[in-house]
Amino acid sequence: MSETFDNWIDGGFVAPASGGRMPTINPFSGEAWAEVADDPDAVDVAVRSARKAFEDGPWATMPARERARLMRALGAAMTRDADELAQAETRDNGKIIRETTAQAKSIESYLDFFAGMADKITGEQLPSPSPNFLVYTERVPKGVIGAIIPWNSPLSLLTWKLGPLLAAGCTVVVKPSDITPVTALMLAERATEVGFPPGVINIVTGGAGVGAAISSHPDIDKITFTGGGVTAKHVARAAAENLTPAVMELGGKSPQILFGDADVEAATNGLLAGIFAASGQTCVAGSRAYIHEDIADEVIARLVKRAGEIVMGDPSDIATEMGPAASDAQRDRILSMIEAAKDEGATVAAGGVVDPELGGRFVRPTILTDVDNTCSIVQEEVFGPVLAIMRFTDEDEVVTLANDSDYGLAAGVWTNDIRRGHRMARKLDVGTVWINTYRNVSYMAPFGGFKQSGYGKDNGIEAMDAFLQTKTVWVELEGATRDPFVIG
Repeated sequence: MSETFDNWIDGGFVAPASGGRMPTINPFSGEAWAEVADDPDAVDVAVRSARKAFEDGPWATMPARERARLMRALGAAMTRDADELAQAETRDNGKIIRETTAQAKSIESYLDFFAGMADKITGEQLPSPSPNFLVYTERVPKGVIGAIIPWNSPLSLLTWKLGPLLAAGCTVVVKPSDITPVTALMLAERATEVGFPPGVINIVTGGAGVGAAISSHPDIDKITFTGGGVTAKHVARAAAENLTPAVMELGGKSPQILFGDADVEAATNGLLAGIFAASGQTCVAGSRAYIHEDIADEVIARLVKRAGEIVMGDPSDIATEMGPAASDAQRDRILSMIEAAKDEGATVAAGGVVDPELGGRFVRPTILTDVDNTCSIVQEEVFGPVLAIMRFTDEDEVVTLANDSDYGLAAGVWTNDIRRGHRMARKLDVGTVWINTYRNVSYMAPFGGFKQSGYGKDNGIEAMDAFLQTKTVWVELEGATRDPFVIG
């Protein structure tokens, strides 16, 4: 029997007025395990709740240290219930339990970091054009935020949004993915449990209609979005009608570059983790591998062998290393792109098919060779366990190849020449460069891309800027002593 969840608005569950519902499917079993609301009209109710909490409720006047206390209490509650949250997320999107558990347990540290920022928000006194004026700035919260969250790491990525916006003093209306809606509701329950005022965190589940209602709502002060580029353009166009600014954390086609002096074992592990972790369903998937010709044959042989040994199966089993595609649509996209690559001349060195023993959503870890930078599999985001391998001969060549992409989210460089590593970090046109490691993120480190990978940053102190705005205050100290018809 499936569980039924309503929207979370103004501190409690609210049934959809339209009666609209939609199922959420366990990608491993293929069965509906939960049912959630799908009612775009609920967005307006949620925005009014968030606006009231921001302007009239206790959140608007609460001391920063009290906001911080509530954020830390929420983090502790999430750690307390990490196993339950991880199980729900694994049922929602098929990610292996070892990763969903680690992500659930990391939430407390993210919220704690931004809680520490809450009482560090300061303005500054400015030089005055005259001794008769005091001029200063204040950093004030942006207001009501609309947050649209993807399905691949929904709880973790929701926390990336909540940390800085709550610390800044904003309120929020969240639309989780229609594929993975449940854990956002579970977080909101725990926020109310620890004392968050009603209306600070609101969750409206549902399909594209809910996302469109948030993007176009005239009383939302900023949009923060993580997802695909096509959807992002719809969101940005709708937001632009109201001059609503946005933060866009989008997809990638991230290169991993292996020089001839790289530690082959470490680099092989990095390539495997970069593309096959989370079944390749991550924006930073290292889906393009450029391997120096001196070590290419050895590395490819290692990759093919290791790819064939990856344990696939029930994602709730701790022994499983790779789970299914999150949906039938995602599986179909992955397979169609593999077929297109074969039509363009690619050779399938490993995988390339659905595992016949595990049902219809398990795509075997796939390695493609005999491709070049013009191939669609090299230029387009797959969002699946597919690695395209190319060879190179020198540094300048590989920089040109790696930067020849519409995307600019991340890159990996594997070399024992530290000077080369730093040169590459400077030359690669991406938002994050990992040297001799891959797929590391932290609440302390800004994360976001260049080019079609979006704009704005999650994480780090810089993330606070998205949810604050600067107010300038002029104070005349000695009365009306100047010409009233002259400015300045």
